[in-house]
Amino acid sequence: MASKRSAAAFPWLILLSILLIYLYSSILPFSSTPSKPYFRESQKTPTAPKNPSSPCNFFKGHWVQELDYKPIYNESCPFHRNAWNCFKNKRDNMGKINSWRWVPENCDSPRIDPFEFLGLMRNKRIGFVGDSLNENFLVSFLCILRVADSGAKKWKRKGAWRGAYFPQFNVTVAYHRAVLLAKYEWQPINQLALSDQDGLKGTYRVDVDIPAADWADVTKFYDVLVFNTGHWWGSDKFPKETPLVFYRKGQPILPPLQILDGLQAVLESMASYIQREVPSGTLKFWRLQSPRHFYGGDWNQNGSCLFNEPLEESQLDTWFDSGNKEARQVNRLIEEALRGTDIRLLDLTRLSEFRADAHPAIWLGKKDAVAVWGQDCMHWCLPGVPDTWVDILSAVIRYNLETG
Repeated sequence: MASKRSAAAFPWLILLSILLIYLYSSILPFSSTPSKPYFRESQKTPTAPKNPSSPCNFFKGHWVQELDYKPIYNESCPFHRNAWNCFKNKRDNMGKINSWRWVPENCDSPRIDPFEFLGLMRNKRIGFVGDSLNENFLVSFLCILRVADSGAKKWKRKGAWRGAYFPQFNVTVAYHRAVLLAKYEWQPINQLALSDQDGLKGTYRVDVDIPAADWADVTKFYDVLVFNTGHWWGSDKFPKETPLVFYRKGQPILPPLQILDGLQAVLESMASYIQREVPSGTLKFWRLQSPRHFYGGDWNQNGSCLFNEPLEESQLDTWFDSGNKEARQVNRLIEEALRGTDIRLLDLTRLSEFRADAHPAIWLGKKDAVAVWGQDCMHWCLPGVPDTWVDILSAVIRYNLETG
């Protein structure tokens, strides 16, 4: 009799065992280690308002210090450029530098979720074009996105200076170096049929209406493009011994243009080229100037930026309307040149003006770098301020893609 009862109960025991195994396997994914890196609560992505009719102005606001606000990558990122890898170079106060959070006036701070962003950009390509400040921007972007795809590989095709391919999402992000945007080339004095006047060694010919070959042929490759120029447009880069000389339609522009007039001519021509040659469906951004914080002289005049705190708002106009005013001057020229185009301004100047504390300064990773090049008060430590640029750019890209 007992054996009959046991035989009758056996199928129920099998069903009960299967049910328990199913319940356990259903619960297990929620209790096991997540595949994503752990984001602390303060690092979850506070984003702009979801309502597409209410875009956020990320460019006006203030910095607040939150000691538990941390970057999501460190010195081990394989895309670092050594001179900007301030953790590796043991720059003072890196914890403090990265404890400041940018808070826009009319909405929450954006914070990129690299998994979500790469999912949004699946099968797309993002290109940066310009000088080393856009490279600084790119390196931050690559290190942040690598959090979501550790299989990211270095990518240098299509004439790119540097970049990365993220295989899990089929996304490419790259930088094309074009410091003036326009084509320019060195002409030694013996090719110019000129005598050595006032120490003239030669000139740099700038064709204001011809884009540099580094980017002219890749405008249809990218779905998003971010342009910049400005930091090379000064007498520190092109002194009177080796000046810029401007050409249009193959002929020298007469009377000769001064350097800022030449910049204006290039900006107008490049904006026109972008409007004409870049597909209308491509998102086009122009990043306004990244401010320099040299104090007591320029980079080649023992200028310094050994600051421990961001500047106060009351200091900004005094600082940037006097000896450090070139960023605002260049911005005005850019804004004028882009008027009437569909190129969007990425106005990261104001939020960056505060951060005199966040440059590599003397921590450049090489023993004699400061003696040779001076302090670096122009580029930014990474992690650092460019991470906030990435947060904002990713939010603006998302908004434009979602609103069409």
